[in-house]
Amino acid sequence: MLLLFCPNFATMNKTDSNNLKPLTRAESELMNLLWDQPQGVSINDLVMLYSEPQPARTTVATFLKILEAKGYVEHRRLDGTGRTFVYSPLLTRDRYVKCVLQDVRDNIFGSSVKKMLSFFVQNEEISDEELREILELIEIKTTDYTD
Repeated sequence: MLLLFCPNFATMNKTDSNNLKPLTRAESELMNLLWDQPQGVSINDLVMLYSEPQPARTTVATFLKILEAKGYVEHRRLDGTGRTFVYSPLLTRDRYVKCVLQDVRDNIFGSSVKKMLSFFVQNEEISDEELREILELIEIKTTDYTD
């Protein structure tokens, strides 16, 4: 099984693990909804955030349990509501993306950023505007190193 290793990953679950199991497509969709609601959201509200056709409440609840077991999500009781729980992400979208891309860079491109970027430049359709923006980002980054 593929595990994503996130160096210096803050302890975020009861297992104290630095390894995260990768997200499935359905789990990623749910995590994107949670990342857009970082303060936390109930299952019923999560269901409403899905576009049609919306999944069943029980389906969302099952995925939340899986994500909690994987260390991506936590829940807490909503104050004064009794049995309503609020779910929130334990890591940011940026942190997850960084872990995934580091894993791809290390395991697919031999830890080479150049090889990874070359792959995208050669295999993706990139507009002239996007290329200019990328070059500007590189220029800013190289300027930062020389200052």
